[in-house]
Amino acid sequence: MASRLLVYTRTTAYRHDSVPDAVAALRTLDPGGLAVDATEDPAALEAPLTPYAAVVFLSTSGEVLTDAGRSRLAAYIEAGGGFAGVHAAACTEYDWPYFGELLGARFTRHPVYQPGQVVVEDRAHPATAHLPARWDLTDEWYDFDTNPRATAHILLRADENSYEGGGMGTDHPLAWYREQGAGRVFYTALGHASPAYADPAFRTHLLGGLRWAAGLAHPAGA
Repeated sequence: MASRLLVYTRTTAYRHDSVPDAVAALRTLDPGGLAVDATEDPAALEAPLTPYAAVVFLSTSGEVLTDAGRSRLAAYIEAGGGFAGVHAAACTEYDWPYFGELLGARFTRHPVYQPGQVVVEDRAHPATAHLPARWDLTDEWYDFDTNPRATAHILLRADENSYEGGGMGTDHPLAWYREQGAGRVFYTALGHASPAYADPAFRTHLLGGLRWAAGLAHPAGA
């Protein structure tokens, strides 16, 4: 039986036009391996989450959880559940300190959507094993309120010399993974626009991160 993902796309602030294409892409990333239940209903996070291998916040924004949902999600992760955040997940639940600690950093700003280059720091992880040492793509290049390197294992960072308007300097993480309690947390800042979800390299990056968060894949040598 397929492992299930709960994909949450509620927004109370900015809403990305790419959300429908992103959900459609997740449904086809891993046929027979990861099944997707997509919702924007906060009540879904108040129900038991144990049927799911991971919860995915897919370009959520603003305050999207009830107090009961916050408690349920935190307990699920601390007990060993998986969590993945994609792009604007870092623009979510600013009023809940636990969520910022869980994700590792929060969004602050971005320059215009433009081409740039990603530096791949770790090619042993299933989210990055397919990538070259430098990866050219077009996206929003998120800046964060803190560098998550102290609490997370960095997979990708931005080369701010490759685009205009970067604000974090030479050490600018874009994707990482970490542990929270007994749980697994993966985050990628990439995935702003619909073309990303048709790009084989990005799709493989996303699938690797989701499978790791769901406990279905492991870094090489682990």
